[in-house]
Amino acid sequence: MPRPVGNARLKAARQAAGYASQEAFAEAIRNTAPQLGIRSLQISVRQVRRWESANPPWPQPDVQRVLTHLLGQPIEELGFTAPWGRAGSAPEGGSRRPVTASGAPAIGPAPGPLPIASAATQPATAGTDFAAITNAHRRLYWSVQPSQLHASVVEHTRLGTALMGETTGRCRTTLAAALAESYLLAGRIDFFDLQQPQAAGNAFVRGLQAAGEADDALLGAAILAHTAFIPGWAGQREDAEERMSAARAYARRGNAPAMMLAWLDAVEAECMTRCSDTRTALRLIAHAEDVLAEGDTDEPCPMWMDWFTPVRLAAFKGNTQLIAGHTAQARATLLDVLDNLPASDGKQRTIILGDLAAVEAAAGKPEEACRWANEALDQLSTTWYAVGMERIRDVRKRLHAWRDESWVRALDDRMYGWGTTVSALQR
Repeated sequence: MPRPVGNARLKAARQAAGYASQEAFAEAIRNTAPQLGIRSLQISVRQVRRWESANPPWPQPDVQRVLTHLLGQPIEELGFTAPWGRAGSAPEGGSRRPVTASGAPAIGPAPGPLPIASAATQPATAGTDFAAITNAHRRLYWSVQPSQLHASVVEHTRLGTALMGETTGRCRTTLAAALAESYLLAGRIDFFDLQQPQAAGNAFVRGLQAAGEADDALLGAAILAHTAFIPGWAGQREDAEERMSAARAYARRGNAPAMMLAWLDAVEAECMTRCSDTRTALRLIAHAEDVLAEGDTDEPCPMWMDWFTPVRLAAFKGNTQLIAGHTAQARATLLDVLDNLPASDGKQRTIILGDLAAVEAAAGKPEEACRWANEALDQLSTTWYAVGMERIRDVRKRLHAWRDESWVRALDDRMYGWGTTVSALQR
């Protein structure tokens, strides 16, 4: 018997917004209503359960206001259908595909639950064939220009969504898992490479929806942890912590391996660092180190989790030590990371070089800081990474007191040269 789907769109939006349970969501609705001038709005867990059922009732107007306020999406895009049919009609030009600020295709908010086929019209190999392309995109991410790859990944997600309406059984489950991974990759490019957090959030919500169709708890944990970066980098600590709690719940459900548990600590540590709590961040990193030391590091991780290793954990640690003002420790940590980083990991190399430049700037060694910054620019000319360029800009701010020195001026010439400027705008 097929597993009941329910209103996967609302459930995915709720979890992506950081409400791990229906009870937490009901409480948030009750607490938010007075802030919107709505009194005596009593929403129970049972009501939320009805909304997440296969045939959710159309919410009252006041409830709609609260739902759209909390989840940031129109009511029709949360899986609800008006009693008189789909509310409204597509606006003129509504069929046009959304694009990012750079003009690259983007993923808009999910229009509703993924399509369900009453009978398979695709061959049984459709899921594995789709997954093969997803696997290729995963490998290409580390070498192809982000905007170029992003366009292909977005089109791939559109194909996968269409195929969901033409597949059933094991084929559909395989397809859903690969589709979730594709949405996750699209969101990663949006957030880390193109610096489009809203587009990233849309991709992550759709990815969580597809992971739910596949019933893949580990993919769900990975996507939820990525959603924590969005409020975390914006300094919104409580929102980041709620999303990490949801991610950890999914990780427990999926019996996550030690490497993934350590990565969750590292993600939360980076969020805490961005929220100016380096003490908590360093504690989380120390816990991640203990998890790796005590756990079975040979335990297989999902193939898609190719963004984390013990070396990457040390890179997280070095950046947090830098921001905490532990300059000597940060230098030692980052130099060790640089020695052990694979040559193929160009994006991470840019981050490490930028952090080493920041270490020397903090230590009052501007010439040495410029040397590391120039090495980072060399790497960026080969493997562009927006987050890496951010690191170099931060270094330049630290060097303001030495702005008239020849080596700082030479760095400015490179930072604002034609090649680097065009790359920043183009990619």
